[in-house]
Amino acid sequence: MSERIEASSLFNIGYGLYAISYNDGQRDNAFICNSVVQLTSTPLQIAVTINKANYSHDVIKNTKKMNINCLTIDTPFEIFEKLGFKSGKDHSKLDGILYWNSSNGLAVLTADYVNSFISLKVNDCIDLGTHSMFICTVTEAVNITSVETMSYSYYHKNVKPKPQAQKKTGYVCKICGYVYEGDTLPEDFVCPWCKHSAEDFEKL
Repeated sequence: MSERIEASSLFNIGYGLYAISYNDGQRDNAFICNSVVQLTSTPLQIAVTINKANYSHDVIKNTKKMNINCLTIDTPFEIFEKLGFKSGKDHSKLDGILYWNSSNGLAVLTADYVNSFISLKVNDCIDLGTHSMFICTVTEAVNITSVETMSYSYYHKNVKPKPQAQKKTGYVCKICGYVYEGDTLPEDFVCPWCKHSAEDFEKL
């Protein structure tokens, strides 16, 4: 029997959601990341994987520092919208979001959104093709609140807006409820269910 790969199986791997903050020398910025993992405890090392196409990738590679903001389940979709759907190259994505700066000079979001922050110094950058894995040591780590960290699964189930069902256009039979989809109902149309004529249809 041949081996198979069901890509959807990878969705069952647990992930957290984090705002990674950095500074390009002109402004504070941040982006949403779910690829954060602790590697070792002595020394305390963390890996952060970033897409090479992201503006933040080259900035962090050059500055060799970043902050992990651990987002909580109280974080509204608006924060993901601001930090995740635009490029930091063209936007100050932290505009309108309250934050302060830790001892490394990088942004830390307020307790409204994070339960802790971790400051990192980049020691190595491993090329993974489309992404790079940054191997980092922890320079500061502080707990802010006890609110649960948001998981990727929680975000999709409870925070990300559900797609709106597309409203059908057409006509419905007042007798049996059959729906004819279309902008115009033919005058000689006969309901296939109850056999009533077009006169017994009304526009949706």
